[in-house]
Amino acid sequence: MNLMMSHPTKEAASSSAFSVPVYRAADLRVSDGANLGDILTLADDIVLNDIYTLLDNAAPVRLGLNADPDGALHVAANTETDMPGTEVLVDSCLTLMSPDGQTAELLLLAIHDAAGRPTAVNALPLSPLHPRTDYAVVRIDTTGARAKLAEIACVSFARGTHITLASGAQTPIEELRVGDRVLTRDDGIQPIRWIGQSTVRAVGEYAPILITAGALNNTRDLVLSPEHRLFIYQRADAVGAGRAEVLVRARHLVNGTSVVRRGGGFVDYFQILFDAHQIIYAEGIAAETLLLSPRTRPALPEEVSREIAGISPGHDARPHLGFEVGESLLGDHPDAAEILRRASMC
Repeated sequence: MNLMMSHPTKEAASSSAFSVPVYRAADLRVSDGANLGDILTLADDIVLNDIYTLLDNAAPVRLGLNADPDGALHVAANTETDMPGTEVLVDSCLTLMSPDGQTAELLLLAIHDAAGRPTAVNALPLSPLHPRTDYAVVRIDTTGARAKLAEIACVSFARGTHITLASGAQTPIEELRVGDRVLTRDDGIQPIRWIGQSTVRAVGEYAPILITAGALNNTRDLVLSPEHRLFIYQRADAVGAGRAEVLVRARHLVNGTSVVRRGGGFVDYFQILFDAHQIIYAEGIAAETLLLSPRTRPALPEEVSREIAGISPGHDARPHLGFEVGESLLGDHPDAAEILRRASMC
């Protein structure tokens, strides 16, 4: 969910630029209820128990977003829908229920013109929607929607992930505590400032990525959030990044064999925050910790966000953030994970 870079030496990675898969308002229509025949709209006009159906030919498109320093959202240049530069407001989160009792959540993103009037509505599904299925609106949340959008961006390790401490001990992430000293790549030994935990359905944007043991020279299976970036040192520049050091998002490494998206059931996610954005070691792989940014800040407790905001060197302009390579570059390689594994061993 980021603005893709064609070359890391030409364009610095932006922690506040991302993209999300959305349905357009016309893709979802009321098939039964008070608003029969209407397309999806904003929370004020949605009626509980109305039935929405996804059109057969509906396909998600990617909505590019930029988060300003004050947290305001605007359509980014890489968008596949709506006009770059226009304002985006997170209107609400709908909870839908199918006839078999399964629930799905939709974040409603309202596009506003220069006068502040809503001109379009996009729906970001937090779990898969299926055509020809009746979805009843059972809850409309207008207060926690922005935090849910932020949670997608909060890089997370799954329960059971072993983190390398200052002593060299490999400790499951769920056993870590605030103040524990962890080995970091750039700043040596650093204490943990905050640990977050959430349990979510492992579907849609929340379905984790499984990197099987050995796929990137990791000692055990590593399960982490799709947006999580891994730090890889190539002894030879095998992907054409123009540098030996690269940051790669886990979802860009999925190959269907050694790196897969593991959906179904629930996943316990843990977030680790330091005074600065860090690269730590998880199952032997160098991986990033939570980056505090306008995009992720709404997911943190207010007091933690305030404490971190004024700390130097902080979470901005860290040199390694410029090492990211995007999907556009990795797409030239049929199995980027294997290429990077071998390049790191040469």
